[in-house]
Amino acid sequence: MTEIFESTGQALLYGVVGLAVMAVGFLALDLVTPGKLFHVVWRDRNRGAAVLLGSQSVAVGLVIMEAIRASESEQGLGQGLLSTLLYGLAGVLVMTLVGIVIGVLTPGQMGAVALEDEGGRPHPAAWVQAGMYLGTAFMVGAALS
Repeated sequence: MTEIFESTGQALLYGVVGLAVMAVGFLALDLVTPGKLFHVVWRDRNRGAAVLLGSQSVAVGLVIMEAIRASESEQGLGQGLLSTLLYGLAGVLVMTLVGIVIGVLTPGQMGAVALEDEGGRPHPAAWVQAGMYLGTAFMVGAALS
């Protein structure tokens, strides 16, 4: 029974670390897209922004999952939590940098173009950027394995 409580406590701690990394990911995405992301998605109902935020959330979750797996080899819970935090933040940084580079290489400002909503349909650039976030997450996750 003690093992169940211990495992539950560890899961809660990893969840808190994961939540912190996801919050940093949200803030990073907010910095590279025009407007306040919270308002653009929930108030303005921008589908392109929702595609970006949803894909970025899944991508960060994938990185955190692999970071937790990689942390199993660490010495103790504290080291595992710290490595998960650092690996997760590294993943967010890489995703943000890749997004900036893709934005520089494509016509127009990628964040602005991806948020164009025509006729209730997201701009194709939103799907491209969403795929880029997921691809980057798989790349970072593989590096952690």
